[in-house]
Amino acid sequence: MAQDILIPSELQHTISNDLANQYRILPKQLFENTLELYIDNSGSNEDSKDELELFLGKNIVFYPIDNIEMDKALSIYYRKERTANTNKSLNVEKNDFLENLLNEAKSLKCSDIHFEIYENSSRIRFRIDGQLIERYKIEQDNYLELVNKVKIKAKLNITEKRLPQDGRITNESFDIRVSVLPTLFGEKIVMRLLGQDASNIDLSTLGLQKEELDSYLEAVKKPNGIILISGPTGSGKTTTLYATLRLLNDNRRNIVTVEDPIEYTLKGINQVQLKEDIGLTFSSALKSFLRQDPDIIMLGEIRDSETALMAIRASLTGHLVLSTIHTNSAIGTISRLIDMGVPSYLIAETLNVSVAQRLVRKLCNNCKKETACNPKDFPLNFKFPYEVLSYFKPAGCNQCFHTGYKGRTAIYEVLNINQQIAETIKNNTITKLYANDKNYKSLPEKAFEILAQGETSLEEIYSTLINI
Repeated sequence: MAQDILIPSELQHTISNDLANQYRILPKQLFENTLELYIDNSGSNEDSKDELELFLGKNIVFYPIDNIEMDKALSIYYRKERTANTNKSLNVEKNDFLENLLNEAKSLKCSDIHFEIYENSSRIRFRIDGQLIERYKIEQDNYLELVNKVKIKAKLNITEKRLPQDGRITNESFDIRVSVLPTLFGEKIVMRLLGQDASNIDLSTLGLQKEELDSYLEAVKKPNGIILISGPTGSGKTTTLYATLRLLNDNRRNIVTVEDPIEYTLKGINQVQLKEDIGLTFSSALKSFLRQDPDIIMLGEIRDSETALMAIRASLTGHLVLSTIHTNSAIGTISRLIDMGVPSYLIAETLNVSVAQRLVRKLCNNCKKETACNPKDFPLNFKFPYEVLSYFKPAGCNQCFHTGYKGRTAIYEVLNINQQIAETIKNNTITKLYANDKNYKSLPEKAFEILAQGETSLEEIYSTLINI
């Protein structure tokens, strides 16, 4: 079975992506001057052996395997569309190694690159579709040199190894935020790829259902008030905000944003990078914004009571304010604002819409498999909105590179603040109102809905299904 073919990352780089696909080979084992390779058993191997020995400079020993097994393993370890490292072995001393690594990460639509060092090993991992995948294993000495190269590019102090550092690398097509963290065995680096062009982000393609989109657009069209998007880190909040800004962006409006970091760029919008070390915080930036004659203000995040109260004040003076906040649900946002010291009557008067969202991976339609629904597989105390006899689980095929998933979508809980809801906020009875409202769908119910429709798997939404 192809899932039994496990190729460690350090062995994977003994042959290039091009060679693997051209000759349909996989590395099996490496000795001093002998490389054992799996090869597709459907063709002649003698000519291939001579050519590969010439290319690789090693004695080649073939182990034929079934072509179906080969197809599956190639799609896992040697994806055709990725930019591969064509060196015989990983060599961080090459001047263009870091640049090639970043280009490869971009081609794979990677959001973060992790450089990690342990007692006897070092590795590089990519985060793709929310999941970390090991890409390289490298020598300890090479790792230390690579760390210094990253720190130099990010204009960080290479002699400082005891304290965390933050920097930025500007690339031709994207920016990278660099975070260096001292750990037990050395410095760990996380590079976040930023600077994506937001000009093509469309609200209608993010996953909002028609009634949710209509409700959200009704709130966005108001000339003033607050729009709040909640969810954990990596749930797509910033993407939703920028899709909204793209909709609102025209020559008649002055739009200013303060973000940490600036993840998207959009022509016609004035973007400010947060710099807390010199006093440029969300609250201080907001004070300055109010003197810049803005129509729309976007705050990257409401983190404290000072920022929350200033956002409320800005909305009361005729501005439309967009921001994010960390809560578990759309209703929970209201409780969070009250905990921050915002009076409930001000929330009722200024909040236009509260949105909670999550990102989930979509099942590959080519290989997903139906399975019987067993209530014991669901979280304890989960209340089923309706009965479902079966749902789908991931399988894996060449089209999804044997992950079982293809792309991601968002699920939303949209709470549009109308007059009735505003009254319940003033009276602190909104939770009671929605506990008895059969038409309102919470995030767990939305998650269960896309599971029942066969769009995602139980493992993807399990944490969302826990009643909150």
